Amino acid sequence: MWSGPRNISTAMMRAWGNRPDTAVCDEPLYAHYLKVTGRAHPGAQEVIAAGQTDLRKVIDDLLGPVPGDKPIFYQKHMAHHLLAEIDRAWLANLTHAFLIREPREMLTSFIKHVHEPTLADTGYPQQVELFERVREWTGIVPPVLDTRDMLENPAQMLELLCQSLGVQFQSCMLSWPPGIRQTDGVWAKYWYKEVETTTSFQPYRPKSEQVPPHLGELLNECERCYRQLYAHRLRS
Repeated sequence: MWSGPRNISTAMMRAWGNRPDTAVCDEPLYAHYLKVTGRAHPGAQEVIAAGQTDLRKVIDDLLGPVPGDKPIFYQKHMAHHLLAEIDRAWLANLTHAFLIREPREMLTSFIKHVHEPTLADTGYPQQVELFERVREWTGIVPPVLDTRDMLENPAQMLELLCQSLGVQFQSCMLSWPPGIRQTDGVWAKYWYKEVETTTSFQPYRPKSEQVPPHLGELLNECERCYRQLYAHRLRS
């Protein structure tokens, strides 16, 4: 699952992690991304120290046996962690889905953590690039989930997602115990405060915050990418 930042990606990981037939992993490319880019993310050095920075080993784990011999391996990825210099060929061995969020709502949340983001930091262009690659590799349109659609109708959207992935929907995906998980990254204390208290997907609530004027062009670029993916979203 390829998401951008400040989306419902952790809640989605909770949903899949609550299935007895599914193993999950949390942003396995993050440590490598931070080591290579030097981006000033909260707890960056802690993430690098705790994570796997050898890209070859990360890829081997993602393509290797599923933890616990589970039939499904749900991999939560931030699209911006897929750096331009990372070879894409190995990705053809995986099944891909995309989680998107309306750019204004994403940016007004993201800039509270990363104050001057670039387009690459948002993950939108990487999502578009990978979406097109997957469509070329497979000849089919990979599933795209919009956050608002998901929050307004979790059961129906999760059922559509499962159907598009060829797995059976399970109602246990709709709720989960609160708290942290052993599978959460060490960055959870910086980014997961809200989701740690949840037990289900929270109702959609529109945001009134506006993107600062000096990020107006960035917002426009994000919206252009978002619209490309939104046109292919799963619909109830």
